[in-house]
Amino acid sequence: MRKLALAGLAAITAAVLTTVGVASADPPASSLVQVSSFGANPGALAMYTYTPSRLETGRPVVVALHGCTQGAADYYAHSGWPALADRWRFEVVFPQQPTANNSLKCFNWFSTADDTRGNGEAASVKSMVDKAIADHGSDSSRVFVTGLSAGGGMTADLLATYPDVFTAGSINAGLPAQCATSVTEATNCQQNDQHLTPAQWASRVKAQYPGYSGPWPRVAIWQGTGDYTVYPVNGTELRDQWTAVHGVSQSPTSTQSLPGSTTVTDYDGKVRLYSIAGMGHGTAVDPGTGPAQCGSTGAYFLAGICSSYYTGVFFGLDKGSPATTTAATTSAQAGTCVSASNYAHTQAGRAHQSSGQTYANGSNQAMGLWNTFTIHALRETSPGYWVLADGQC
Repeated sequence: MRKLALAGLAAITAAVLTTVGVASADPPASSLVQVSSFGANPGALAMYTYTPSRLETGRPVVVALHGCTQGAADYYAHSGWPALADRWRFEVVFPQQPTANNSLKCFNWFSTADDTRGNGEAASVKSMVDKAIADHGSDSSRVFVTGLSAGGGMTADLLATYPDVFTAGSINAGLPAQCATSVTEATNCQQNDQHLTPAQWASRVKAQYPGYSGPWPRVAIWQGTGDYTVYPVNGTELRDQWTAVHGVSQSPTSTQSLPGSTTVTDYDGKVRLYSIAGMGHGTAVDPGTGPAQCGSTGAYFLAGICSSYYTGVFFGLDKGSPATTTAATTSAQAGTCVSASNYAHTQAGRAHQSSGQTYANGSNQAMGLWNTFTIHALRETSPGYWVLADGQC
């Protein structure tokens, strides 16, 4: 069965590898550290971490899962997550799939031996999270996961199997949780509409942890409309699945345009679908030094928008406080205009501070010194997205 899986995955990805190019062997990354022992490892994965210098205790953890043909160092070098970790102070865990498990280094998102609670690769990732928390005194209530392609499929599976571990997740060009249990089904999932209702999709999530009654992770979904490896229908199916899990409507509560021909559609703050017009298969990055830019281009790292930055904002990493409530409930109704000190804005969740300077949440506009004497007006243009509105309140 494993040989069949490898042969099938090779056929699935052959065309895209020909046109995009295979990522190089894992390059050296001086700040990427391998953790040789991290507890139970039934999935036989490797653990790598990036930890900002002098990281404080009580900080979040982000797990970042690479795509097929990639490794931990590729995702470290191109995704932009390390720079965001330095800015917002959190640890990044980069699991790595060896060729011994999968010849293309794909995480086995379609295998019940690897993508279910307590088993295989999923259990290995859980061990990595436990190790990161123990090593750095990280905040166990702020653990997040993101991934590309096969890593995105595994991200969805992890959110379903470990909703008690992950606060939120971001699925980049990935698949719905438990879409497939065989190679044939995997190919079908990648390319075709499965014709399931939102309730049927949700049942596949809830079956992974029977009896679970806690909060479900919030989910960001990134999908290129020109992706012919993991077809755009998967973004719609993921939207259907996770809105139904949360018990919210598939009708959006807001829609907003972002850079890189990106449209973000929000569903009650629980689920966000980021659709990138014309983008193919990959993680969206936006090289540059702007506050909302990050990453570098490479195989399956495509220029457009910094998905890691907007994912981090969705997670609440820019606020320095737990993302346990939706952006809409941390302030007031969208459209609200508030005039207050920079300190008060930060305390209320409308802004954040870094190195003594204040920045509006969402827009990241500079507001000056973080104190009670500097006054600004902020307007919420969409849930959690604040812009300077001096003289307009």
